[in-house]
Amino acid sequence: MGVKLGILGLGTVGTGTVQLLQDKGFRHPLLQEVEIYRVGVRSLDKPRAVTLPESVLTTDLEAIVIDPAVDIVVEVMGGLEPARSLILKAIQNGKHVVTANKAVISRFGDEIFTAANQAGVYVMLEAAVGGGIPVIQPLKQSLSVNRIHTVTGIINGTTNYILTRMQTEGSNFSDVLADAQRLGYAEADPTADVDGLDAADKIAILASLAFGGRIKLKDVYSEGIRQVSKTDIAYAEKLGFVIKLLAIAQSAAPLAAIANRTTPSSPLISVRVHPTLVPKAHPLASINGVNNAILVEGEPIGQVMFFGPGAGAGATASAVSSDILNLVAALKKSKTALNQLLACAHQDYCQIVPMAELVTRFYARFLTKDQPGVIGKLGTCFGNHGVSLESVVQTGFQGELAEIVVVTHDVQEGDFRQALTEIQTLTAVDSIPSLLRVL
Repeated sequence: MGVKLGILGLGTVGTGTVQLLQDKGFRHPLLQEVEIYRVGVRSLDKPRAVTLPESVLTTDLEAIVIDPAVDIVVEVMGGLEPARSLILKAIQNGKHVVTANKAVISRFGDEIFTAANQAGVYVMLEAAVGGGIPVIQPLKQSLSVNRIHTVTGIINGTTNYILTRMQTEGSNFSDVLADAQRLGYAEADPTADVDGLDAADKIAILASLAFGGRIKLKDVYSEGIRQVSKTDIAYAEKLGFVIKLLAIAQSAAPLAAIANRTTPSSPLISVRVHPTLVPKAHPLASINGVNNAILVEGEPIGQVMFFGPGAGAGATASAVSSDILNLVAALKKSKTALNQLLACAHQDYCQIVPMAELVTRFYARFLTKDQPGVIGKLGTCFGNHGVSLESVVQTGFQGELAEIVVVTHDVQEGDFRQALTEIQTLTAVDSIPSLLRVL
């Protein structure tokens, strides 16, 4: 007897998933067990790239999630509502859920996974992060015995495309963004991408899996790429760096020591999204265009990197379908016991380190009056707050103002910000047009 799917949504990802499930030749034999039983759509009259019996299509999405015959609900409609409500109703009706919806999981994961654990069903979300890149299940299974130290990702293809074009062409952000919108790489409203919100959704999910604790999305620091200029990219190049929008989740044990904290009962981590100067020799420096990559560092595994297409119908459908097959395999084996490598096992929230306690390196660009001793005054202000400088270079002039670029050694962000506050009081300092973290 086949496993019956109820699919919510038949847009780009839904269509790709149906096409993949219908093409059973030369693929996994478990596909023979899958039946596309109901598909929920907005309109029955819309032309479609897939052929399905009229009896399968319906505009009544709630009827799908409460149908006793449906075993697995596949949510590929996107958006927060009604996706969240339908997922919860599916769980309440004993359905396993596969979703590609990172926004719903990052915002309502607590509610969804608590309900799933109580109902004894799985919620699978491989497609929610990294498109077709398999990273969710490796974190839950293959890497589960490792002590994860850091997860660092380029997990938004739009921003990576923009920064790559700015780097290779010397173009301005606004020009490349407009071009990306014309090409379909960026949305008409690019806010979620270019302001780092999409990457924040994704790193919240990865951090939860890597460190075994739930994440409140509001605690994830998020900074986008609007302020990155072609000038900064050129200076980064001269210093041996490229600029990438990185999403970073990091064990904060060293930070706890700095803050004189005792060992916490729940994981203490730093979770953040921001443009970052990445050394050219770093594995993530060569990830260009719309591609995504996630670098996982832990003990005893060392470094493992997952690389591939971060979006697109085929890539995302691949991840959705792999989750479906995992569930089919589990259902064929047992309908009573949850497999702990598939289920959500953690209950407590991670403690998130404030950004002021983050220890990192910084790149800063200053515009100053062309006066003797300006660099010395900058050095004094930094020294007053314990900021050690790796390099200070006067790079040239913008009009009558001198341009000075500074790269620091590791420093607590709070100390660095205090130094900047003091520097901004100097009459010789006109502005600080750029401030970026260094990996």
